[in-house]
Amino acid sequence: MLGYTHPACLEHDTGPGHPECADRLGAVLEALHAAFPQMEWIEAPRATRGQLLRVHDPRLLATVLAPPPPDRLRLDPDTVVSPGSPEAALRAVGAGVAATEAVMHGETDVAFCAVRPPGHHATIDAAMGFCLFDNIAVAAAHALDRFGLARVAIVDFDVHHGNGTQAIFEQDPRVLYLSSHQAPLYPWTGAGNERGAGNIVNALLPAGAGGEAFRHCWQEILLPALDAFAPQLLLVSAGFDGDRRDPMAQLELGPDDFGWLTTALHALAARHAEGRIVSMLEGGYDLQALGEGAVAHVAALIAGPPAAG
Repeated sequence: MLGYTHPACLEHDTGPGHPECADRLGAVLEALHAAFPQMEWIEAPRATRGQLLRVHDPRLLATVLAPPPPDRLRLDPDTVVSPGSPEAALRAVGAGVAATEAVMHGETDVAFCAVRPPGHHATIDAAMGFCLFDNIAVAAAHALDRFGLARVAIVDFDVHHGNGTQAIFEQDPRVLYLSSHQAPLYPWTGAGNERGAGNIVNALLPAGAGGEAFRHCWQEILLPALDAFAPQLLLVSAGFDGDRRDPMAQLELGPDDFGWLTTALHALAARHAEGRIVSMLEGGYDLQALGEGAVAHVAALIAGPPAAG
């Protein structure tokens, strides 16, 4: 198990009162260091322009990587760039690329990227929803192009639908995108009839759904689709804002739900992908819940798939 992060990710300054703040990453790192003191951490490299251009329009690169403003600039009502944002964004994307390289080269079976800003709302040409670049989409495109994979799956259990990731890959049958999310909720996408090229599967959950409904939708809809796809690499958009304590949504989950799903994903990765999983931090805005969710997720990644029988 390898962890990827970088101090620059703490320097993305979204301003007073913004829910996507540096304290989020601090809470995750503090919780993981306390729970897994032997876990090896690697400093994330910068993503390259070529890696970003696999999924993003040059105009978005120009916007995010422009000479930083003296203070902060809002790209939309929710999404901010500051002097530290370009470096943070490059390191967040670079973590996913480096982790993908590590699992594909057999240096580790599983990796977790504790980075910010998050990524799954960023589209081909627009930063939005706290996200500047789509971190996990760049990792998927790197796996496809660098290693010639035919089937990469992206599993997204953030409480919000990953509209950016879906839009980037919805016409690429080499990538399966699976998402459970609260609906209706920002960004108001992810309907069940959004199927792309047959490679998009969305499972909608109402406010207050709770762990039983969450597990049911994965057991009956999403995990069977993942199993049938037989991915060669499994990427995870790990958002912990479905927790019952989170102020941004009302899905009413607990850390044990995230651990349960991670164990199930590990079993499928062992069956189809030689156990290869790269997970990247997305949302989660209650600091205690975020830390506990990350610990439950990483504990299940370290534990490996359940024993047969």
